Amino acid sequence: MPLIKKIQCKSILNKSGIPVFTYTINPYVGCSHKCQYCYAVFMKKFTRHTAPWGTFVDVKINAPEVLSRQLERSKPGRISFSTVCDPYQHAEAKYKITRQCLEKLIDTNHSVSILTKSSLVLRDIDILKKLSSVKVGFTITTFHPRVKRFFEPKAPSAQKRLDALKILSHHGIPTWVFVAPVLPYFTDSEETLNRIFTNGQAGGARYIQFDALNPYPKVWNNVSYLTKRYFPEAIDALKFFYYNRPAYLKRLSDKIFKISQRYTISYKIVYSCTPSTL
Repeated sequence: MPLIKKIQCKSILNKSGIPVFTYTINPYVGCSHKCQYCYAVFMKKFTRHTAPWGTFVDVKINAPEVLSRQLERSKPGRISFSTVCDPYQHAEAKYKITRQCLEKLIDTNHSVSILTKSSLVLRDIDILKKLSSVKVGFTITTFHPRVKRFFEPKAPSAQKRLDALKILSHHGIPTWVFVAPVLPYFTDSEETLNRIFTNGQAGGARYIQFDALNPYPKVWNNVSYLTKRYFPEAIDALKFFYYNRPAYLKRLSDKIFKISQRYTISYKIVYSCTPSTL
């Protein structure tokens, strides 16, 4: 179990650095899913924790009250739950910070976008139906139990996420699938991509969005270590990705396009074929 600490926040409705969102709400600091490819690991430097990322969670216990005050002076916009944590990670079952924040958004003109790996979001269907505008995305990375065991050990299974997506869609709540990151060798096969399209379409998702692995130093170290230790057969594919990213991303985009032609569900690609500086 992660170390849980209650903290006070001064602000919870913060300006988003992501162009498609006006604001972001992160009810927690840290995440107990322990995903080894998580880009949010950079957040650790803003905490006083010495333990590894994924082993601690700070609960912003006063977030709902702070949000109420901020909403009084905020202009309507698009809010992301969340950008550097999973709003429905394990602690949410007890503390209900996300649920309480969503309640504050009822009868406002803000639109809400939720991204999670947890079926716990189903608990809040009653609130989601009362929001003026909401959609829920589920991150799907791998269907393979052994790959999940090492790369996202504490996250719910992909099947549980897809089941939850189907239930929300049945209730008329717009849903989408976020494939992020696509892991070289592990999750970029035609079989895996086909399965994602099949399940996304069958579950009623509006679209599928793909993002590539961004090899920040800490992330790359984690992924490389796990690959070398437990999946040595994938080392060459990982090296090709790292040193030939434009070529890899072009191939991936072509593969996704080819597979998409078999389905009616639309898709989006959010990565660029021009790599950022490593």
